[in-house]
Amino acid sequence: MIKSLLSWSAFSLYSAASIAALYYLLTKNERSSRLMLTLIGCGLVLQFMAFGIHLAAFWAYPENRWFLPINNFFGALSYMSFALAGAFFTIEVRRHLGILGAFVLPMAALGLGLAVVLANPELAPLEPKLRSYWLNIHPMILMTAYATFTNAFGVALALLIQERQIKSRTPSELCYRLPSLDELDALNSRIIAITLPILVLGLVMGAVWSYQASGRAWSGNAKEVMSLVTVGFYAEFLWLRYVSGRRGRIPVYVSMAGFACILLTFFGAGVFSDSHDYLGGK
Repeated sequence: MIKSLLSWSAFSLYSAASIAALYYLLTKNERSSRLMLTLIGCGLVLQFMAFGIHLAAFWAYPENRWFLPINNFFGALSYMSFALAGAFFTIEVRRHLGILGAFVLPMAALGLGLAVVLANPELAPLEPKLRSYWLNIHPMILMTAYATFTNAFGVALALLIQERQIKSRTPSELCYRLPSLDELDALNSRIIAITLPILVLGLVMGAVWSYQASGRAWSGNAKEVMSLVTVGFYAEFLWLRYVSGRRGRIPVYVSMAGFACILLTFFGAGVFSDSHDYLGGK
């Protein structure tokens, strides 16, 4: 009951922060930007408290002791929304680009909303094959990378909107409220450059876990293939951006294709692979 109340409260705060970010985008009112940051911080605290209660209930099963409860859809989505909001909070504190909250925070609210409305939060003992220290490492690293790439997607979306505004003969007020193209391009590139090695590390750890569990590092299922395609798209973006010196829409579209692959691999886990169906927790 308390966990549900905390989760719903965090969802409400993320939603309110999204509205404050949208208001800041439309008005450039600094008070709404500060309110947005405060709401995100409070939401993160409440969601962390909900996680603590969820973890205590998970550890009530002796088989689950010392493992993290991310083996089902509820745990995965909850962590994704927490990591997404946390990544944006960190970027906002460092860069003070409150306007980008209108493009990023709705996805954090949506993720947590899907978790509390659609996902089953019931807990059960872990299957023997999942009782490995890799459970606390491999999926956490991947989902952290996914959440950070979601922030990059929000920046890329803002970049495309700003580019269209600049090329328009009659740009709206939005053109003067969004950061410059150079600033958006640099931020998007930096996020992807930092996050891609994290994604690759998570995939390598998954291969090691698979080898230890089954004697095979690569099974060739569709989810694993899509993960490599995701790496390929983001690597191509970095090549275009830093080696070829390309800017503008084409590199941005490539990065968005990578994000589309992330959505496909995350939400299509049960379709692509039984072993990756939220790590057996459904």
